[in-house]
Amino acid sequence: MKTLIVVIHPNFEASQMNKRWVHELKKQPDLYEVHDLHQLYPDGKIDSVAEQQLMEKYDKIVFQFPFYWFNCPPFFKQWLDEVLTYGWAYGKKSGYRLAGKKIALAISAGIDEQEYGASGKYKYPMEQLTSPFEITFDYVKADYQMPFVFYGIENDSSPEWIEQGVADYLRFLEQF
Repeated sequence: MKTLIVVIHPNFEASQMNKRWVHELKKQPDLYEVHDLHQLYPDGKIDSVAEQQLMEKYDKIVFQFPFYWFNCPPFFKQWLDEVLTYGWAYGKKSGYRLAGKKIALAISAGIDEQEYGASGKYKYPMEQLTSPFEITFDYVKADYQMPFVFYGIENDSSPEWIEQGVADYLRFLEQF
């Protein structure tokens, strides 16, 4: 079964890591369905019903995005608000349409990993910073997995580091 990769990047053309990940994923259409929200909805108007129908087709879903201001890009938050609706994603009569589906985040983080945590500049580990996503997907009874995070792209955007990020991401997806 294919994995749905939902890409949320507000400036995809300028991206180094996310664009490279998508390039590799598209080489394997039998394994991955790439769903670029900004490309599909350039006006910012999400077709919630179409998104819900798409989510229902997949048992494994990855949300791929750059880490912005210690959070997701705003369009992902809008997607969560408009797609994970009462009566579809949760609630007595919803059927919890995402229940049991494996869901993970794939994050490109500009800052080095050691900067996240009690002894780092940003005080909190990535697991804590992404905990609202875990709670959200637990709430709709999805099977939330630990996120994949590729750190340090801001400090090292060398071709070698980018290719390391591709290899690490593909390895994560193979085990997902």
